[in-house]
Amino acid sequence: MADVHTKERELERQISQLVERSIPGTEVLAVELIGPERFCVYIDHPQGVDHALCQRVTSVLDPLRRTYGIDVSSPGSERPLRKPEHFRSVVGKRAAVRTSQEIGGRKRFRGEIVDADERSVRLAAEAADEPIEIPYDSIVRGNLIATPESR
Repeated sequence: MADVHTKERELERQISQLVERSIPGTEVLAVELIGPERFCVYIDHPQGVDHALCQRVTSVLDPLRRTYGIDVSSPGSERPLRKPEHFRSVVGKRAAVRTSQEIGGRKRFRGEIVDADERSVRLAAEAADEPIEIPYDSIVRGNLIATPESR
């Protein structure tokens, strides 16, 4: 899993530079490998994400299509959370977080985000007495948990 996570981070850096420079206002939220030769890019834009924007992003990523199949998607109700600003913007909401190494004997957490600073997020995790501090460098996946009103 560490190799997958490292590869996703490398792709995310490369893709973010290409997309955010080519299409102003577009933010690459996350890149997730779907298989060895396919990935999904989650994007956002202040005016929203529609099919035309997804197509523009796909065109910008054309050079990578020789190696990978590419999907481009809006964040949806289970929005990916990877960066400090993503977590800060959803303090008070529920999230699922998976880490690369154990923290307090676990790698998977679900609960309310109670705080997020530059180094870590604090999660009032289910089955934990105190909020758990999770360093961003340890996060493999983070997503909002969809609630009935967010669907």
